[in-house]
Amino acid sequence: MTASVQSGEGPIVSARDPRFTPTLYKHVGQENSHTLEYYLRHGGYEAFRRAVAMGPDAVIDEVKKSGLRGRGGAGFATGLKWSFMPLNDGRQHIVLCNADESEPGTFKDRYLMSEDPHQLIEGMMIGGLAMRATKGYIYIRGEYVHAAERLWAAIKEAREAGFLGKNVLGSGFDFDIQVHRGAGAYICGEETALMNSLEGLRANPRLKPPFPAAAGLYGLPTTINNVETFCACTHILRYGADWHAGMGTEKSKGMKLFQISGPVKRPGVYELPLGTTFRELIYDWAGGPQEDIKAIIPGGISCQLLKWSDQILDTPMDYESLVAAGSSLGTAGVTLIPSSVSIVQTTWNSVRFYAHESCGKCTPCREGISGWMVKMYEKLGRGYGQPGDTQLILDMADNIGGRSFCALADACMGPVLSSIKLFREEYDAAERGELIGSGKRWREV
Repeated sequence: MTASVQSGEGPIVSARDPRFTPTLYKHVGQENSHTLEYYLRHGGYEAFRRAVAMGPDAVIDEVKKSGLRGRGGAGFATGLKWSFMPLNDGRQHIVLCNADESEPGTFKDRYLMSEDPHQLIEGMMIGGLAMRATKGYIYIRGEYVHAAERLWAAIKEAREAGFLGKNVLGSGFDFDIQVHRGAGAYICGEETALMNSLEGLRANPRLKPPFPAAAGLYGLPTTINNVETFCACTHILRYGADWHAGMGTEKSKGMKLFQISGPVKRPGVYELPLGTTFRELIYDWAGGPQEDIKAIIPGGISCQLLKWSDQILDTPMDYESLVAAGSSLGTAGVTLIPSSVSIVQTTWNSVRFYAHESCGKCTPCREGISGWMVKMYEKLGRGYGQPGDTQLILDMADNIGGRSFCALADACMGPVLSSIKLFREEYDAAERGELIGSGKRWREV
């Protein structure tokens, strides 16, 4: 189910405002929405024509003015990021789309690619024009076979119609796109590991600096953005920066694809303005919880847990408000944790995921997470906990967080540290071999 977003002028007041109309997900689920013929009938590639008329520098200024921030998790200002690309350096520039959607609880980009692929292609064309890039790559998660096939077909259609290739639409702008399927590695969500994988190397993160804008893919200036970010640029150039800046909050502008999973009546993806509260998403759109809830994961499992309360339910889902609440927006993949589930068990599952997905390049991840951390949680989870085990986990976390080569170890420490802080009594019980929530001991489960 897709909630709608305002497409006219004026501020956004509430997710229940009847003036909302969808943008990113407007055509998701419509018959033949993935075809060029359908896209052109609904105004497709008009945003690119406007970008050509404006010129590269004006396009970057428009994106800056819109207040768009990266939708992949970091929330960095998109227009500012685009401005980092060097000018007139005589080298080929590359635009790279990170479509390796692997964060547990995140499932928004797959529908953009499979249901409306030309929207993404047009967004990348706009980015390529603005940054003087002649080549674009889409690095897509290997399991997204259907989405990859739709992208390949859409790119073929675009080439045949003159939207990709040499002298696009007679503008003098050369630009083409290739699709590369990954092999299902979470680490490839990290931009430099993604570039290594695309080059045919082991997917290990690179040391920065140099940053991708100076030396990225194949050593060339490269800018990497998420699928949703490029798609948002299509609508910014179509409707204008003021339209986008009029949605959301003062510092978190625009619409966002919020995903919700867990025990709710209508799990799915909802297109809502940034600043929508958890209460609006969970109750007004997702139909409310189906059982008692004790915690919320607000943006994918790398985000710190939030304890279920009226205060948290009324917290706006934007970058600043969630940081103030002790977590982050991340990919806006909201997951509800029911009271019947042990937090220790839930965190053990998260730690096992990170242990499995670690590239093993650095010691904090290879030995700290894949070695000690996962073993400590297994010990608690199998009923062999002892007094002091939780403190030992905290001591290990202190030696892992902020000391790894990339952000994967820090991402793992988010759920570990927040779960201990908010639910220490469950860890104390696990040290006694008890499982809070079901009334059973671990050995009986």
